[in-house]
Amino acid sequence: MELIQQTTDLSAYLAADEAVDHHHPVVREAAARLAGQVADSYAYAQAAYEFVRDTIPHSADSGDPRVTWRASDVLRLRTGICHAKAHALAALLRAEDIPAALCYQRLLHDDEGGHAVHGLVAVRFHGAWHRQDPRGNKPGVDARFRLDGERLAWTPDEESNEMDYPVLYAEPHPAVLRALRAAPDREALRKTLPTAL
Repeated sequence: MELIQQTTDLSAYLAADEAVDHHHPVVREAAARLAGQVADSYAYAQAAYEFVRDTIPHSADSGDPRVTWRASDVLRLRTGICHAKAHALAALLRAEDIPAALCYQRLLHDDEGGHAVHGLVAVRFHGAWHRQDPRGNKPGVDARFRLDGERLAWTPDEESNEMDYPVLYAEPHPAVLRALRAAPDREALRKTLPTAL
């Protein structure tokens, strides 16, 4: 699949916004700590990915009812669903001047055939975008940071009406952000997340 930038202006993928708030002290502190432990930007990107994937539990896996959506809140409260964790990873990457985009998949959401939009991040290295899935591993899910081919949590099944969306967004998709901001808890969010983009 060919990934398509929402805008040709690469600086948009370095910008801070309300959700990807990499100017926030919590994000800056985490970025500085990670950067101090590695030798180059590639190692930093991998360290940031593994930090978000492994130290911030996916709230559905941990049973945490709180809904986070700002990167700084995800890092401070140590919880979030896939979209929130993607915002956190994008903020950490952008904090160190590594272009990061938000991208999405449509996946089966439950056993009754319902779908939900799943959040990913794409990182830009060597003139190309590479999608990453920081949602967190669990039995049956083994996502990894890769630039030489994707290792995402899931591969969409076209027969189940699942799909990859090719657009690389500079800011969170408005429908996703609206659902996150309005949800009083994760159970309510489960019912209001978009089923398609």
